[in-house]
Amino acid sequence: LIARRLGPFSIKLCASPDLLAKHGTPTRPQDLSNMPCIVDTNGRSLANWRFKGDGEDSVSVTVSGPIEVNSPMAARAAAVSGLGFTILPDFIAAPEVASGKLVTVLDDRILSGSGIFAVYPHRRYLPAKVRVFVDFLVHWFRTRDAA
Repeated sequence: LIARRLGPFSIKLCASPDLLAKHGTPTRPQDLSNMPCIVDTNGRSLANWRFKGDGEDSVSVTVSGPIEVNSPMAARAAAVSGLGFTILPDFIAAPEVASGKLVTVLDDRILSGSGIFAVYPHRRYLPAKVRVFVDFLVHWFRTRDAA
């Protein structure tokens, strides 16, 4: 298989201002294990969230909370409602962060360097419509990042 990077992908740890007022702001990832969290079951690590550790290693924190969802949009709505901390893709969190309905926390501990990839069979057997679509996506992400 061929994996072609389409664009960068980053996540944010978010909570509502009301939740932060009630439970406090975590100062380190391990604090989240004692705070309400919203788990998106579509996430790769489910209820084991990974963060940058104090050194070069990463740290895994097991979280739990009042709700599990299977959509980042549902996780965002639950976080805005004050049900817990959640991890969201940056483009899903951005409107609510900009409006002040969500606040990002532990920004310096979020792992970076992820991307969005198109994965497809070897080029020799690739249909033209797939090649054109992947080229379109590469162009779309490139122009989106430049804007």
